[in-house]
Amino acid sequence: MNNRRVLVTGGAGYIGSHTVVELIGAGYEVVIVDNFSNSDASSLEGIAKITGVTPTFIEADCCDKAALREVFERYDFSSVIHFAAYKAVGESVAMPTKYYHNNLLSFINVVELMKEYHRPNIVFSSSATVYGDAEELPVTERTPRKPATSPYGNTKQMAEDMLRDIVTVDDELYGIALRYFNPIGAHPSALIGELPRGIPNNLVPYITQTAAGVRECLSIFGDDYPTPDGSCLRDYIDIVDLARAHVVAIERMVAGKCEEHYEIFNIGTGSPVSVFELVKGFEAANNLTLNYKVAARRPGDVTAVWADTTRANEVLGWRAERKLDDTLRAAWAWECHVRNR
Repeated sequence: MNNRRVLVTGGAGYIGSHTVVELIGAGYEVVIVDNFSNSDASSLEGIAKITGVTPTFIEADCCDKAALREVFERYDFSSVIHFAAYKAVGESVAMPTKYYHNNLLSFINVVELMKEYHRPNIVFSSSATVYGDAEELPVTERTPRKPATSPYGNTKQMAEDMLRDIVTVDDELYGIALRYFNPIGAHPSALIGELPRGIPNNLVPYITQTAAGVRECLSIFGDDYPTPDGSCLRDYIDIVDLARAHVVAIERMVAGKCEEHYEIFNIGTGSPVSVFELVKGFEAANNLTLNYKVAARRPGDVTAVWADTTRANEVLGWRAERKLDDTLRAAWAWECHVRNR
C-alpha cells in the first residue's frame, strides 16, 4: 500500500486546494476528487503553478458510489482527507434535505469503500460549530457539544459520531477529526484562495469584496454583545496553517502514532479576535478604508468561541504560526488577483 499517496475529496475547494499544496510540499502524491459544486477548476491551475506538480484529478461526485469505487480500484493510497461537503449555514437551514443527503451520503460512501479496499486512515474535516454556544471558554476537545443550530452543524456532529463508532469496532481503521475554527486568508502566492459563489457567507471575503467595490457596504451584525467592543469574538486561523494541520495528521497516522483509533483536535490560534478588530486590522494591514455599518444581530451567531489548542500543540505536534496582518494582506492580494485575471 502506498503510504505516500493521499486521496483528497473536495480537493479543489478552498481548504482542500491549500491542503493539496502542503501535501505536495511534504512529498506526498495527491489524487483529487471534486465535482466543482462549490469550487473552480482555476484552483487546480494554481496548485500546479505553486508546486510545479499537476496532481491527479478526477471529476466525480462522492455521492456517486460507483464513480468513487473506480477511484479506489485505480489508485493505491493509504489515507483519505474528506472535505467534500456543503458548508453554507443559512442554505442548510433553508434546504436541510440537500445537506443531509450530500454531507452524510458522501461520507458514508468514502468510509464504506475504505473498509472494502482496506485503506486505513481518514482525516475528517469537522468544525468548531459542533460546540455551539459554549458555556466555558476557550473550548477544549472535552467541551460538551451543544445541539447543532443548523443542519450543516448537525451533519458535522453526525459524521463525527459515525466516524467514532465505525473505527472503534474496526481494528484496521483510524480516524482523526479536525475541528476548524474560522479559516481565513489565502496562499502567500495569491494563486489560490477563497472563491465564494454569489454573496459571501464568510466575513473576510465580504471584507475584501467590499474593499474591491464589488459590495457596496459591509454589515457588522451586532455591536451590543457582552464583549469588550460589542462585536462577536472568533478564532481566525490562517488557511495555510490549517492546511498544514492535515499534513501533520496524515503523518501521525502513517507513522502509526495514533494513541486511539479515533482522535479529535481543535485547529485554531487560541486567541480571540473581535469582528471590529478584524475589520480595523484589515484596513491597517492594507492601508485601506472600508465602508461598513452596524446591522442587527444575525440569528444563530454565538457571542464568542475560540480554541484551547493545547492538545493540537502537544499531541499532534502542530501550532498556528502565521501572523494576522500577513493573513489579511494575503486575503487582499488574492482578491486583487481574482479581479485582475
